[in-house]
Amino acid sequence: MKRVYLEDSWKPSWRYSYPYDLLEIYGEQKENIGYSYAYEMRRDNILSLIKSVTKKGDRILDVAAAQGNFSLKLAELGYDVTWNDIREDLAEYVEMKRETGDITYKPGNAFEVKFDYLFDLVMATEIIEHVAHPDEFLAKLAMLVKPEGYIAISTPLGSYFKNKLPKFSEFEDASIFESKQFGPNADDHIFLLHMDEINSLAKKAGLEVVAMKYNTNFLTNGHVKLSPLLKVLPKKFVLSLEALTQKLPEVIGKRIHTSFAVLLKKTN
Repeated sequence: MKRVYLEDSWKPSWRYSYPYDLLEIYGEQKENIGYSYAYEMRRDNILSLIKSVTKKGDRILDVAAAQGNFSLKLAELGYDVTWNDIREDLAEYVEMKRETGDITYKPGNAFEVKFDYLFDLVMATEIIEHVAHPDEFLAKLAMLVKPEGYIAISTPLGSYFKNKLPKFSEFEDASIFESKQFGPNADDHIFLLHMDEINSLAKKAGLEVVAMKYNTNFLTNGHVKLSPLLKVLPKKFVLSLEALTQKLPEVIGKRIHTSFAVLLKKTN
């Protein structure tokens, strides 16, 4: 992935995205190390799930892909990647960072864009927590996948001990949240899904759960006032502790980790 530098001529959406790249891929914003670690954990988690069921050359759609860092990484790994985001002008920003691999750009609402084929895998990272009807969202993603194809999602973990947001399965009518959905920031999260909800949501969407992995404990993320520690602790120690906590029993792990990734298979 090419390193790019802020220029006066950049479009507003590029300027908005660039600080996130400084955190997520360039590692140049040391005041928020927890965010950078969390992004790295989330990326590695979702990529490991994708690589477990796909091969080079498979077609992958990255929905709401923003500045395209996952798309770029997948292209570098040899996948046939389609980038999608409703912000069309970000496509040129992504292309500016592309170094190897091929990416097709299909901006627009992913559920309205006309694609030429179905995909081996559709990825949607950090999106489902922004929608009022996650069950319907999964069903729409499934329409973009080949029979026996896969969906990979990552999302904040609802069972994390600091989470105060409602559980989707507690509401008979989630339409009351429709006016709030699609907000871009963490403050606009509607539901944070729990691991025990995924099977029922998947079944309703014609999917089955292949794997789930939680990641990013409260130290890695710098939560509970631990952020200053990340400035002095070696990264190797933090990531070693993260690897250890990921092996804890689920009853503990789902409470102390902030995020999880899910791999789903289309059953029809």
